[in-house]
Amino acid sequence: MSWKIDTAHSEINFTVRHMMISNVRGRFERFEGTVEFDEQNPTNSSVEVKIEAASINTREPQRDAHLRSPDFLDVEKYPYLIFKSKKIEVIDSNHGRIIGDLTIRDVTREVTLEVEYNGTVKSPFGNISAGFSASTTLNRKDWGLQWNVPLETGGWLVGENVHVQIEIEMIQEKEAEAVA
Repeated sequence: MSWKIDTAHSEINFTVRHMMISNVRGRFERFEGTVEFDEQNPTNSSVEVKIEAASINTREPQRDAHLRSPDFLDVEKYPYLIFKSKKIEVIDSNHGRIIGDLTIRDVTREVTLEVEYNGTVKSPFGNISAGFSASTTLNRKDWGLQWNVPLETGGWLVGENVHVQIEIEMIQEKEAEAVA
């Protein structure tokens, strides 16, 4: 059964170490995706998400402009980050792993998302919705995001590891919508 990510109730957030002493939090404001979700056998499911790179938001316009530049995401040349699942592993009734390819700046690397299934409900509007939480940690240098500045006191301005936290609510497409 096809499901569409409800972006009004979903978030893709990240955290990166800044100057070795604090964490900067950010998010992607615009993304879309579809899920083929087999509730009876989740290993038959698949996920595809397209994230608009220019929608990065760390609540600091100057930093966001730098993150959009060729030093980082180079959004003019590479407007999207793409995730496509390859395999789903079930750990228990509420936990699993989604292994897939994440493409950033035309570099594709395999990532593993640790996933928690939060359940399925019928909304007051008649839609069937399902919720998931997911997380992973990426090394940004694996995607060619090398920019950094050494600190006078030792260490680097920007951490290599990017901790990603995802909250997804998705809506089951009705049969007519799924066919169209």
